[in-house]
Amino acid sequence: MQKIISWNVNGIRACEKKGFLGWLKETGADCVCLQETKAEESQLGDSLLKAQGYKFALFPAERKGYSGVGTYYREEPLSLENMGCAEFDVEGRVMILEYPQFYLLNCYFPNSQEAGARLEYKIDFCDAILEKCLGLLATGKQVLICGDYNIAHKEIDLARPKENVGSPGFLPEERAWMDKFVAAGFVDSFRKFNSEPEHYTWWSYRSAARKRNVGWRIDYHCVNQGFAGRVAAAGIQAEVLGSDHCPVYIDLEL
Repeated sequence: MQKIISWNVNGIRACEKKGFLGWLKETGADCVCLQETKAEESQLGDSLLKAQGYKFALFPAERKGYSGVGTYYREEPLSLENMGCAEFDVEGRVMILEYPQFYLLNCYFPNSQEAGARLEYKIDFCDAILEKCLGLLATGKQVLICGDYNIAHKEIDLARPKENVGSPGFLPEERAWMDKFVAAGFVDSFRKFNSEPEHYTWWSYRSAARKRNVGWRIDYHCVNQGFAGRVAAAGIQAEVLGSDHCPVYIDLEL
């Protein structure tokens, strides 16, 4: 069994001060994929860079204190690469780890922002990720795409869908892309096991949203259909604090 966890930590240094390393030690995960790390390697101490039992790789954004992805892994990947697309790699949006049976993509999808200010960039990124995934599938390996998609796909995936029809993360164009992604052969692993409402992965810091569970489910582990039969479990660790997001996990039978 292989456990992979994904978590938008909203700043790895801030999360470290809220107990991140203790949590990491207890997870027992094989890979822990982080988004919105907001740091360069030179800003991190040995406690983060050399966490016991793990190696750590970081792809920061060029802009300081912004975006970035990082992955803790126990097993050395066969290869470790970024997306190979400058307009997205400059923001540290994707890390691709190749293993014998599958590719693991750690992704931080852009926020489309108020009034769709970055919607075009967001959809371009989404289309590029789909193209990349289809290309990786063509190699004969399976594909797992985890991370903060910054999209609530369906009304069940957020507490107040009607009030948020025009909100970034629930725009028609974003939801339509998720439809396209699923139609292309990718499976939302959480919904394979849970079809109930009120399961969220992000809550605003305002208005005690987390305490009241007024949230959004925007963090995913998605797999190609041929890999779905290997997914033994998928879930949300809503009890884990330290960020405005919580971790999500998937267990694979390999």
